[in-house]
Amino acid sequence: MATTELTPAAERVLEVAGKLFYAKGIHAVGVDLIAGEAGVTKKTLYDRFGSKDALIGHYLRRRDKRWRAHVHAVVGDAGDTAPADGLLLVFDALDSWMRTMNPRGCAFVNAHAELPDGDHPGRRVIAAQKRWLRDYLRDLAERAGLPEPAKLAGALLILLEGATVAGSLDVVPGAVGSAKQIAAGLIGAQQNR
Repeated sequence: MATTELTPAAERVLEVAGKLFYAKGIHAVGVDLIAGEAGVTKKTLYDRFGSKDALIGHYLRRRDKRWRAHVHAVVGDAGDTAPADGLLLVFDALDSWMRTMNPRGCAFVNAHAELPDGDHPGRRVIAAQKRWLRDYLRDLAERAGLPEPAKLAGALLILLEGATVAGSLDVVPGAVGSAKQIAAGLIGAQQNR
């Protein structure tokens, strides 16, 4: 079932499940709680999604879609900035996302820790989300004419992921800003080659 064609009841289930999965953890949240909070029966939940595992996949795809739109909006709103500046704007996107949508860290990393089965539908969504971000960074680096876009994209992805973890744990104050400064140095080194 495509998430764009959900019934109103299915939308409520997905909205409630997303909030509960992120706030409490996937395994801590049962279908009884989701159905009750969404005001539907368990039968409706299963009729719309088939299983809790399928619902988890929908939740992660929905969250990924919102994250990608957020990144595109922040980077796209920059307009006339230099192409390499788009790479740094991804850090700004992460910073604003963490303040509003991501106080418990990356939903995908959290879910990955709870879904050890590599064949789980959620694991495929998680892997695709991380590959998308790496590829998006590589594309931005290519557009900026940087000499090693794939290598730079990998390094920036590591900085973004590390900043997400350190920031959500409040281990490093201003983690995203610090990661952005390191990223600026890496970008500058490539520009000076």
